[in-house]
Amino acid sequence: MGKSDFLSPKAIANRIKSKGLQKLRWYCQMCQKQCRDENGFKCHCVSESHQRQLLLASENPQRFMDYFSEEFRNDFLELLRRCFGTKRVHNNIVYNEYIGHRDHIHMNATQWETLTDFTKWLGREGFCKVDETPKGWYIQYIDRDPETIRRQLELEKKKTQHLDDEEKTARFIEEQVRRGLEGKEQETPVFTELSRENNEEKVTFNLNKGAGRSSGAISIKSSSLGPSALKMQGSAVSVRRKESSQSSAQPAKKKKKSALDEIMELEEEKRRTVRTDAWLQPGIVVKIITKKLGEKYHKKGVVKEVIDRHTAVVKMIDSGDRLKLDQTHLETVIPAPGKRILVLNGGYRGNEGTLESINEKAFSATVVIETGPLKGRRVEGIQYEDISKLA
Repeated sequence: MGKSDFLSPKAIANRIKSKGLQKLRWYCQMCQKQCRDENGFKCHCVSESHQRQLLLASENPQRFMDYFSEEFRNDFLELLRRCFGTKRVHNNIVYNEYIGHRDHIHMNATQWETLTDFTKWLGREGFCKVDETPKGWYIQYIDRDPETIRRQLELEKKKTQHLDDEEKTARFIEEQVRRGLEGKEQETPVFTELSRENNEEKVTFNLNKGAGRSSGAISIKSSSLGPSALKMQGSAVSVRRKESSQSSAQPAKKKKKSALDEIMELEEEKRRTVRTDAWLQPGIVVKIITKKLGEKYHKKGVVKEVIDRHTAVVKMIDSGDRLKLDQTHLETVIPAPGKRILVLNGGYRGNEGTLESINEKAFSATVVIETGPLKGRRVEGIQYEDISKLA
């Protein structure tokens, strides 16, 4: 077989070698040619085609660098958007995925010398969110696609409409309460002084529950008491009878509820039944309950970001490490009474409040709402999993 035969062993070996990635220092970006060794790269540099490309580049070198920089940026961002979306990822992982393609634009032909410089430039220009950690630089793609922005606006509009409905309901209830209180007169208690006509007489109080016993005690002691004392005893008995009649009438009044009370109870019950399966919120303190990460991370952390409703980025309080965890591996943290909390579920979801007391037997708490249209309302019986401490 001849030297140039396509099926010769040497030709096959050359084709196999050319498929894989070679060293970057033996690659010519202007000619887009990859050499396999130093000798091949040296021969390429003295070739006529390479010299012709250098003459073209020397006429306007900035134009070529801008072109390569723009291509590198577009390909890098397209790979980041397509493979990782809006997730937070290490910049070196994306770069290794990018250079895995054989025909990519090399960084030494662009205006950026290192990957760190390119990452900082992406953050300054607003293409990505970047942050530096002890493990390196992390990037997060900012999706400015019109369709994505339209979907986000629709979700925000639906959320605003839901909040408007809740505010309208709260205002209606407050108006009904105000109207109900306008027709009632507030009874003011009348205090009288306890006095006796004769200083030598003793004032006695009979605390027995039975009315017959009290009347019998009066009849027995009537012979030994004076007329003024009998008068005082009779007035005391009449007062007790009046109080007993009022106390017996009060339960009957309590059993009969007004329409306003029924509306308020139905609204409160409706708020308790409005629940969702996702309870994660940014800014709350949670505890990691999974033991797969080791005892080092079996501690408390702060939710920094919520991803896909059920996943959160948690920053450890003691070490500062960031972990991406599902909500099944987390639980809420109940602070001491008097501390601020955030309601995570139910009709009061998203409202901040103050923890007033804790019922350990019922695993519930009493909270005073401090934000929103229902500010100042005292809510009892909120379960532990529906509230968490604010960072």
